[in-house]
Amino acid sequence: MATDTDWETVSLDIDDDVATLTVDRPDSLNALNTATMDALEEALAAAEDADVRALVLTGAGDKAFIAGADISYMQSLSTEEAEAYAEQGHDICRTLERFPGATIAAVNGYAFGGGCEMALACDLRVASERAVLGQTEIDLGIIPGWGGTQRLPALVGDEVARRLIFFGDRIDAQDAYEHGLVGEVVAHDQLDDHVAEMAADLAAKPKFALRAAKEALNKFHEAPRDAALDFERRTWSGLFGSHDQREGMEAFVEKRDAEFE
Repeated sequence: MATDTDWETVSLDIDDDVATLTVDRPDSLNALNTATMDALEEALAAAEDADVRALVLTGAGDKAFIAGADISYMQSLSTEEAEAYAEQGHDICRTLERFPGATIAAVNGYAFGGGCEMALACDLRVASERAVLGQTEIDLGIIPGWGGTQRLPALVGDEVARRLIFFGDRIDAQDAYEHGLVGEVVAHDQLDDHVAEMAADLAAKPKFALRAAKEALNKFHEAPRDAALDFERRTWSGLFGSHDQREGMEAFVEKRDAEFE
């Protein structure tokens, strides 16, 4: 069953177990003003309430994924106001990072500053051949403020992250792939179909095992190694006795396709 929910600058489409969340400000290159940030929070909550198994984040139009935060709004912020704005950005990125289903950033164009950080917070990143990415904040007199200083080096390594952040470089999709910033690059006109197929494949996986895998992988970044290994062991054993574990193993032994819940 498909449902569509629209805010003024964000749309949420839910089709079976897949949600597609689109930032819809193409005339502003999908930059994140405060109304859009509020709508993103509400849309993510709605997707989680719908219990979807996969979520795709993308931008409207052919030019931009999310070009960044709203600089015209930020330029006159006080320190206290800036901290509140940063907190909201962190909250949205953390929600993406911890979303119960798998998340995919379909990077269809410019992804700068806060837009790049939104992509970093997703589980997987697929870029159009036209995509251009970067943590470009240095030339505004600031630094990444929504998690980029932490998530970027986790993906590309310390040296590359320092170069990208210090110089504020904008890199094309192929360079992003070679650095490990995105997982793959596809033709621009194939991006939507390719990501939709990925999302459908993920949504067909056993729900609780996929969620457990995501939680265990996140522990790599969040907890000391021994604590993360203990979490993995407990989570692994806790899946035994579930319908999907029984069905998956029986189907393997019986050489047939599994029918997961």
